[in-house]
Amino acid sequence: MDKTEPRNLGSSIIFPKGQQVASEYFIGRTWVETLVSNDSVFNCPIYNVTFEPGARNNWHKHPGGQILLVTGGKGYYQEEDRPVQIIKEGDVVKIQPDVKHWHGAAQNSWLSHIAITANPQKGEVEWMEPVSDEYYLRLKIEEEA
Repeated sequence: MDKTEPRNLGSSIIFPKGQQVASEYFIGRTWVETLVSNDSVFNCPIYNVTFEPGARNNWHKHPGGQILLVTGGKGYYQEEDRPVQIIKEGDVVKIQPDVKHWHGAAQNSWLSHIAITANPQKGEVEWMEPVSDEYYLRLKIEEEA
């Protein structure tokens, strides 16, 4: 399978995939398309984010919180000191302000979600350490158990 196209998302990709992210805060290939820019009128930046299988972001916090609307595929979401959650198309994840978390695709699936930054006037995202390969690869073993 050609990993450049999210075949298993099918018609779930309803927004442009965007530009590939070149950032130290992501592991694996990820694309982001800005759907609504941060401005003083709407005060609500919104992004379409697409992760290839195995791709994920680092642990991070949003001072004003974040909402994820999963539009396709399957992935993981985890808050610090809590068990990992499997997320899939149709799920809504509400992340409270300043909660340390990460999210990304499962090892065998693409993941696409809309990321809504809540209360952006409270500050920029705070990026932290990566989710290690060792930790991430254990998730599939636990998921299958």
